Amino acid sequence: MSTLAHTLGDARVMTGRYLTHVARAPEEIVLYFTLPIMFTLVFGYVFGAGMAVTGDTYREFLIPGVFVMTMLYGLGATATAVAVDINRGVVDRFRSMPTARSALMAGRSAADLVRALLEMSALIVCGLLVGWQAHRGIGPALAGIGLILLLRFALTWVGIWMGSLVPNPDTVSVIVFPLAFPLTALSNVFVAPELMPSWVGAVSQWNPISATVAAARDLFGNPGVGGDSWAAAHALPLAIAWPLLLIAVFAPLAIRRYRRLGS
Repeated sequence: MSTLAHTLGDARVMTGRYLTHVARAPEEIVLYFTLPIMFTLVFGYVFGAGMAVTGDTYREFLIPGVFVMTMLYGLGATATAVAVDINRGVVDRFRSMPTARSALMAGRSAADLVRALLEMSALIVCGLLVGWQAHRGIGPALAGIGLILLLRFALTWVGIWMGSLVPNPDTVSVIVFPLAFPLTALSNVFVAPELMPSWVGAVSQWNPISATVAAARDLFGNPGVGGDSWAAAHALPLAIAWPLLLIAVFAPLAIRRYRRLGS
C-alpha cells in the first residue's frame, strides 16, 4: 500500500509539472486550436452550403468531427513534450532520483487528459457559438465527450511512444502531421463514408477516427447523412474497441522504450 501511495504521489507531482509547462506556454494551445477553428469556419460557412446532410445544418454534422480531430492533432503536443524531456536529459535526471518509474508516463497521460478537457470545453463553447447543440440531453452528451476523451487517452500512449523514438523534438512534426492528416481526410469528419468512392468509404468506415466521430454524433443527436446503417450498428462498439486496442498495443511499447532509455 505504501508503494502504491508513493507511486500515486509521484504521478501527481509529475502531472502538476506538465500542467505548469502548459500554463507557461499558452501560445502552444493557441496553435493547436487554430487549425480546428479554421476548419470549422471554412468548411462550416464556405463549403457547408454545398454539403447535403439530414438535419438542420452542416455545422452540426461537422462539429463532432472537429472535436475528434483536435484530439488527434494533440498527439503532436504529447510526442513533442516527451522528445523535449528526453533531449534535455530530464528523463535521465528523474530516473536517477527515488521516483516511481511509472510516475513520468502516468503524469504525462493524466496531464494530457486534463489538457484535453480544457480543449473540449473551449471547443464546445466555439461549437455553441456557430449553432451546434447536443440534442439528446446531458447523459448522452457526457457519454459522447467520454468517448472522445477515451480516444485522446489512447493517442497519448501513441504520442509517448513516438516521442521516445524520434532523435529530436523537431522531427515530431515531420512524422505526426503527415500521419494525422490522412487519418483525418480518410474519415467521416468532413464527409460521410457513403458519399465517397466505394474503396475510400470502406477505409473510412474502419478508421478509428470515424468510429468515435459517428458514435459522438449519435450520442449528441447531431445530423448525419441518411442511409448509413453500418455506422449506426458498429460505431459505438468500434469507438470503444479501437482506443482499448491502441492502449493495449502502445502502452507496453512506450513502457518498454522508456525502460531502455539510457541503458
